[in-house]
Amino acid sequence: MKFLRLDLLTLLISLFIFNSCKRQDGIGLGIDSSNQINGSLIVDSNIIVNTVVEDSVVTSALAKTPLANFTDPEFGTTKSNLALALSLPNNAAYTVPPGTLTIDSAVLVLRYADGFYGDSVATRYVANVYQLQEKANNQTYYNTKHWQANLGNLLGTKTFTARTHDSVTITNIRDAKVDTVQKVGPQLRIPFSKKFIYDNLLNATGSQLASTLLFQNAVKGLYVMLDKTQASNAGGVLQLALDSSRIDVFYKAVNGATIDTATVTLPFSSHSAEITHTYTSTIQAALNDKTNSQNTFYLQGLAGLRAKVSFPDLSKLPDSIVLNRAELVITPVPNSGIPYAPLPKLTMYQLDIAKQRTLIQDASPTDARAQAGVFGGGYSKTKKEYHFIVTAYIQDLLLKKTIDYGTYVAPVDTTEVNSQTGSTNISPTAQVAARTVAVGSDKTSPYKIKLNIIYTKIRK
Repeated sequence: MKFLRLDLLTLLISLFIFNSCKRQDGIGLGIDSSNQINGSLIVDSNIIVNTVVEDSVVTSALAKTPLANFTDPEFGTTKSNLALALSLPNNAAYTVPPGTLTIDSAVLVLRYADGFYGDSVATRYVANVYQLQEKANNQTYYNTKHWQANLGNLLGTKTFTARTHDSVTITNIRDAKVDTVQKVGPQLRIPFSKKFIYDNLLNATGSQLASTLLFQNAVKGLYVMLDKTQASNAGGVLQLALDSSRIDVFYKAVNGATIDTATVTLPFSSHSAEITHTYTSTIQAALNDKTNSQNTFYLQGLAGLRAKVSFPDLSKLPDSIVLNRAELVITPVPNSGIPYAPLPKLTMYQLDIAKQRTLIQDASPTDARAQAGVFGGGYSKTKKEYHFIVTAYIQDLLLKKTIDYGTYVAPVDTTEVNSQTGSTNISPTAQVAARTVAVGSDKTSPYKIKLNIIYTKIRK
């Protein structure tokens, strides 16, 4: 009987435990129903979304600067031309070497950076170089700046296929030594006018070479444009590292019985990009419609397009709830990423009362509710979706602690992360060239934009 009583006692204890855990979605003691807290899911698909033009963006002094001529059948044509401020060697006064000087060759070297977008296989590109007719100062320039150039005087041209990750073999000319062959990093090498260099450097007056300022007053700078050998080709966007780009001049100096070859390098003291977008009728119609929520919306880098979103149904939720989680899900239109991949990452931000961009609460390093690395925005290649965790922002909208002066989703470069806070950059960008065609408020589509809300109702 001793063992039978022990078995009965064990059975009674087990029944009590199982009975107290009958609600798996509850959080609490599980005994008194008045103490239970249950989570409920709402999928809000009534989201207003509109395609809008991105704000202008600073393109001077960028780590990656776009040189572009890209025609996307969905979006239209994007062009980006370069304005380069040409400087004296070492950015200082220059003394012309003695003797009789003859230029063997001059090469404009444009170093590639990561971020090519477009057609790197079929398209043959043509890069053309001209002289600016206005001085490119070391100041802030935006993508909307239109540069005046002498397009009637071609200083350099190169027909090429984009090989942005292939190294290049060049001849390394050394002073008073035997020349060598050297392999260098990926770069575009454009033969440049020897006459221009001779007139403006090796045969220039001493006053013009006395300082970089005086030199730039005379030569202004260079203007680089990208074309396609066949207009029917798609083209693309090249990202360039212009801080380390330059003009290399290879010359021969004859000084009495001494004959030597040497190199002189002209760097760029500043650089910027002039970016223009010519949109298709489809995109233009979306931009013109500022009242209706769109079934399809468009996001584009190079200071192109962003989307404004709002959540009108939040006011219908009861005020006696606490959000456990709110997640915005954006899905590209199926197959819209072929052949041009969707944006690798998006950012999301709000406007303050002064209409200035500010971080969403969930992305702000000053908000205790934000969790590092959780905010999201990256494109999932497996789910084919973008996800944003916006719990704190939506909760504050519900409690009227914040006012929606404008909420936006926009492209962002994956490298544009604040090193101190870890938060993504919410400024417009010219350093990413991709685009995304996304499903908007299309009620017939399973991929429509949606806000998943898990909430707890507070018992009063």
